[in-house]
Amino acid sequence: MASTENFESVVARSKQDPSRFWLEAAGAIDWDVAPTVAVDDSDAPLYRWFPDARLNTSYNALDRHVLAGRGDDTALIYDSPVVLKKKRYSYSTMLDKVGRAAGMLAAAGVVAGDRVVIYMPMMPQAVVAMLACARLGAVHSVVFGGFAAKELASRLDDAKPRVIITASGGIESDRVVEYLPAIVNALELAEHTVETVIVKNRPEVPGSAAEFEDATPGTRWWDWSSRSTDAVPHPPVSVAATDPLYILYTSGTTGSPKGVVRDNGGHAVAMAWSMRNVYDIGIGDVMWTASDVGWVVGHSYIVYGPLIAGATTVLYEGKPVGTPDAGAFWRVIDEHSVKTLFTAPTALRAIRKADPHAELSHGYDLSRLDAMFLAGERLDPDTWTWATALLQKPVIDHWWQTETGWAICASPRGIEHLPLRAGSPSFPLPGFGVSIVDEHGEQVPHLEEGNIVIDLPLPPGTLATLWQGDQRYIDSYLSAFPGRYLTGDSGYLDRDGYLYVMGRTDDIINVAGHRLSTGSMEQILAQHPAVAECAVVGVKDALKGQKPLGLVVLASGTTIEEAVLIAELVAMVREQIGAVAAFRDAVVVSALPKTRSGKILRKTMRQIFDGDDYVVPPTIDDTRAITVIVEAAGASTRRLV
Repeated sequence: MASTENFESVVARSKQDPSRFWLEAAGAIDWDVAPTVAVDDSDAPLYRWFPDARLNTSYNALDRHVLAGRGDDTALIYDSPVVLKKKRYSYSTMLDKVGRAAGMLAAAGVVAGDRVVIYMPMMPQAVVAMLACARLGAVHSVVFGGFAAKELASRLDDAKPRVIITASGGIESDRVVEYLPAIVNALELAEHTVETVIVKNRPEVPGSAAEFEDATPGTRWWDWSSRSTDAVPHPPVSVAATDPLYILYTSGTTGSPKGVVRDNGGHAVAMAWSMRNVYDIGIGDVMWTASDVGWVVGHSYIVYGPLIAGATTVLYEGKPVGTPDAGAFWRVIDEHSVKTLFTAPTALRAIRKADPHAELSHGYDLSRLDAMFLAGERLDPDTWTWATALLQKPVIDHWWQTETGWAICASPRGIEHLPLRAGSPSFPLPGFGVSIVDEHGEQVPHLEEGNIVIDLPLPPGTLATLWQGDQRYIDSYLSAFPGRYLTGDSGYLDRDGYLYVMGRTDDIINVAGHRLSTGSMEQILAQHPAVAECAVVGVKDALKGQKPLGLVVLASGTTIEEAVLIAELVAMVREQIGAVAAFRDAVVVSALPKTRSGKILRKTMRQIFDGDDYVVPPTIDDTRAITVIVEAAGASTRRLV
């Protein structure tokens, strides 16, 4: 259902009178005290949205739908091919479970403003735990289940939670990961003392709260099932719109953790606006975000966005391939009547690598799928073309960050069905004043690549600050170009206003004085029919300073000599970019190292090939991929000199 108003006029309204625009958008939320002021700029460059308002996010996600008579509607579908379980939870059931979990946390001493760390796999209790914290006005910080003890300890010391909520373990397609020993280790490493650890036992994973009662002096261990069953459901606690809802630590953090702080009010408004206008999802629609609740995508569009909108959300505990095969996504779309799928380009590339012609999609009914949205990693035109041809539905690239919490740029499906362009996440959304500037902050011409920046104030739902770090937030994001937020990405705008995000500014390489985007080279390599996925990194060169090196993963069933492939890739780059790119070599590898959200670890690979010291980010999906790159670097050193 597209809006009667076109996108251009919506953006124009948001620029002409932003306060009125966002106060009108706030009408989609149920407030305890409705806002009369949109934004407080008295402490610029720090801004606060809806400073005079009060609400409860959990109430907006659950209670109001039940009170409206929709308690029997499905709120959440749990689909886990790794434990062979599927279950539907109504809004009434979720409200009861969240209320009791909030009562359990209250019994553990948690009050508004306290922090709770959630260290869980993709299971319904993770969603319940997040909403239970929101119900109390407590601040949750979700840490990936299975995260290393040292990294967990650093987050405990930074957030200083009163409680940890966890499960006995997580289940991967090829292994079981026990969580409780890691928690014990983290508690020993951390200076901060956690008062209570609450454990949800999983029958597939050994370990229980009772077994660790004496392992950590000063910390008590509770059983989730018994404590939550016996708890008295807790009513929603009214909080200020500016109070924090959650802390989310950015991926790849080294040293002191960098916790993005999301508020309650601005976040709720942004979720409601984006669900309706970006994704065209409303009451009763099914949205499946194939991510993890540990990522910002999972926070926004597995948990809060769909439930605030009164939709049905799918919680999928599995992989795009291997659980059991590359047809898993098509099965879920068919079985649960998914209207909108949101996933990462990496997931599509994995499916394409395993099933290049999408033969496993045959036999599944994908007719109810309205659109697929992609984010998390740059979507190369070749993957976009493949997916579009397969689905015969809009495949919509959109661009956002952990810090922004929702899309900076997108084609807004709920407003207008705009033409899509390969390689572009389309247009900046209302509130995001995007510009392309050079190193001096001067705007560059159309089609010229530069730093992507966003005018302040950022719209509702974006980060309010960093946890315990206002000055760090200013120094990290707001000081390079005063009055603007530095995204850390490079790109360009075409003459029609479409944005093209080419990669992190760290991925711009300098070849004999020429600044070149590795993203443009990756786009070319991905066009080769033998290439399933690729990355280009700049490696040290005594003559030119840096030279580009392609790392390519072959599509399944491909038979081509490496020397022939490299020659063809070099020719393609030379033809489309020119000799200035100095692209002369590539290495075939079996896998590229990525974070769990699908971001390719280009910096780490560059350090490995340069022979520099490197740190493997704790968010890496599979450490074996690092070994692949180390071996490739060792084998290639002599040839690449």
